[in-house]
Amino acid sequence: MFERLLSGLLAPAPARLAEPDARLALAALMVRVARSDGIYADAEIAHIDRVLARLHHLSPFAAAGMRTEAEVLEAEAPDTVRFTRAIKAATAQEDRAGLLQALWSVALSDGARDAEEDRLLRLVANLLGLTDVESALARQRAAKE
Repeated sequence: MFERLLSGLLAPAPARLAEPDARLALAALMVRVARSDGIYADAEIAHIDRVLARLHHLSPFAAAGMRTEAEVLEAEAPDTVRFTRAIKAATAQEDRAGLLQALWSVALSDGARDAEEDRLLRLVANLLGLTDVESALARQRAAKE
């Protein structure tokens, strides 16, 4: 499964991901955001599981399984640019702010803002076709969760 997904991400122009692959790609991006500050804390792991369960209507066990798969994919995945472009191709414009809000909620879940997380999320917002204002609003909504 990872080989097919990775080969799609490595393609010069990533194709639109199938729904299960898009979900896993988003989960892997959440893991990447959580790991970007060099600390992959238990609070971040638990938060990723809760977000995946909520977004995809999964049981806690299924969400943890998806996150575990996402950890492997994130470690093997190409650069964030291709990764995010593939997610963008699989996601309608009106849904992208919600994805960014979920990513911000992961970044904020350990109780600290980090410059690396901020940098990564600025890049992701841009690659998803969102403005700085939309990113700031997504961050504010995530902080209120």
